[in-house]
Amino acid sequence: MTTTSIHRTRLRAGIVGILFTIVLLVISAQAIRLHVFEGAWLSERAAREYERNMVVEGKRGAITDRNGNPLAVSIESPSIAAYPRRIKDRQGTAAQLAQVLGQPADSIDEKLNPKRSFVWIKRQASPKQADQVKALALDGIDFIPEHTRVYPGKTLAAQLVGFSGIDGHGLEGMEFYFDATLKGTQKEITVLEDALGRRFEGAEIPAHLGQGNSVVLTIDRAIQHIAQKALEASVSEFEAASGMAVVMAPATGEVLALAHYPFYNPNRYGQFDRELWRNRAMTDSFEPGSTMKMFSVAAAIDSGTCSPSTIFYCENGEYRIGRNIIHDTKSHGWLSLQQIVKYSSNIGSVKMAQKLGAQQLYAYLSAFGFGQRSGISCPGETSGSLSAFNTWSTIDTGAISFGQGVSVSAIQLITAASAIANGGVLMKPLLVKAIVDRNGQAVAAFSPETVRRVISPQTAATMRQILKSVISEGGTGVNAALKGYTVGGKTGTAQKIDKSGTYAKGKYLASFLGFAPVDQPELAILVVVDEPKKKDYGGIVAAPAFRQIALETLSYLNIPPGPDADRLRVSRGNRANG
Repeated sequence: MTTTSIHRTRLRAGIVGILFTIVLLVISAQAIRLHVFEGAWLSERAAREYERNMVVEGKRGAITDRNGNPLAVSIESPSIAAYPRRIKDRQGTAAQLAQVLGQPADSIDEKLNPKRSFVWIKRQASPKQADQVKALALDGIDFIPEHTRVYPGKTLAAQLVGFSGIDGHGLEGMEFYFDATLKGTQKEITVLEDALGRRFEGAEIPAHLGQGNSVVLTIDRAIQHIAQKALEASVSEFEAASGMAVVMAPATGEVLALAHYPFYNPNRYGQFDRELWRNRAMTDSFEPGSTMKMFSVAAAIDSGTCSPSTIFYCENGEYRIGRNIIHDTKSHGWLSLQQIVKYSSNIGSVKMAQKLGAQQLYAYLSAFGFGQRSGISCPGETSGSLSAFNTWSTIDTGAISFGQGVSVSAIQLITAASAIANGGVLMKPLLVKAIVDRNGQAVAAFSPETVRRVISPQTAATMRQILKSVISEGGTGVNAALKGYTVGGKTGTAQKIDKSGTYAKGKYLASFLGFAPVDQPELAILVVVDEPKKKDYGGIVAAPAFRQIALETLSYLNIPPGPDADRLRVSRGNRANG
């Protein structure tokens, strides 16, 4: 070998050695970087390849009526999941699942993409579906225990109870308001999986988690059914858009029924218009119409401004105030204050309000709870609208006295009427009796709460007698009369306001607000029917529904007729206006 060849060989060996040294240094540097500087990050990333975090929750508490009858309960309902990487026959598995679950095979096949390590196939499947899928013994299919929310009464008190979503969170009504109370104990667990997505032994989901507390409402399932049945009949008969009915115990403020029509079924809430979900008795405000005379007259009597026998000239049905003309549905001359309520004279109410004055009228209406939230345990309560008296004109004062220019909610109206029935004492409306744990032990109890005295006991007694006359022969509420029981109340027919802020032609709210028996009222009842088409007077549209609810509820509560009950036999031909 020549000297030149030896030099070339050594040069090549040196170059190769240098290259190997460089490669070794690079590998060593990379190893140091990965182990020393990025070791924690890599460990976390590796863990993510075989760890899956999942939040599991204990059984949701129930919602019941005052007697413990369930309105919302949770039942065990396994969810069906898949580990796509374990599935060998993707299309065949999708086809079998589709047949059992009633889902499109293409949709399931798309979910089974092997790029995914975990996927839900059917959340909260029915027991029958779960059993059928288990019988197929498919590779890569798993069953994870969850709970399904069920509403046994279907449409019963649906707007009040509300509903929860598939993840167990309350979305509407009491389910939403008491979500934190109702939901069970939550726990985040780590499910360990191998490269094929199989759960390791010892990584099972906990079998028992803390159950949520239950909410006991004040409503009575039987009374709720009575109210819904009567409301549906009234709305249907008069081809109205919708309706509301509220039943309250005046002495305690407990809501015994809160009904809406049209109904919806919270078990299938997604199939109904969102407008039907809303608890309109709490959230919506409206002009009360002539039912407001109940409170403005009480103010006039309690303040000493008038007595039931104080008379006013009612201008034979037409009274001008500046550019405005006030009308009555019938022509009247001189009427006493009691007759103004009985015949529902707007003109008489305006003249009474002029004598009472804006400041005193405002003070009493505010004391009755108008223009402010009651604080009831229910989401979305509106405060209504009662503007400050120093902004009222003469016509404003008169209009507010008979229910125009002021807006109220159904719960405000029934609560205020209950104050008159309760001897002048306003009670806070009560919807929840108690919160109880899984063993039925009370965690919290809610008692009736007095807000304030609004009018004297004497004024309240006088008003009950005046309102009793509304139901007598010739009164606007004659269709609310009960055989064997005395009734006091007031009709209302309010023209609705459209989006432009003006009164909509031909659109009315017909209502009846009253209580029974008169001397010792056990029930206060409000019925509101929205946009009836056949008739629009409260005495015709809403009073019969009041009568049906009152009669059936008094019978259900075993309240006997009084010895002095007004046994007026109502002529069905008498279509009194109100």
